[in-house]
Amino acid sequence: MTQSGALDLLQQAIWVTMIASGPVVVSAMVVGIVIAILQALTQVQEMTLTFVPKMLVGVGVAALSGSYVGNVLFVFTEQVYALIGTGFK
Repeated sequence: MTQSGALDLLQQAIWVTMIASGPVVVSAMVVGIVIAILQALTQVQEMTLTFVPKMLVGVGVAALSGSYVGNVLFVFTEQVYALIGTGFK
């Protein structure tokens, strides 16, 4: 495997990681911002008030986007196995 091939594979792995984690991270961030605004308006500073909704939304989004994320990971894994099968040429 050449150096450019290894860097391409590493870049693709980073993109797949970002795509796989993106939906859950973005949804948790949006929920966190909304709850932070509500806490600032009402002056209620309870830590569980931010944690529980983020977890529930994260689990829900992971369940809804699971097939897409699984497909992205499956395609990437097939590409890596094809590289292994050809001896990284």
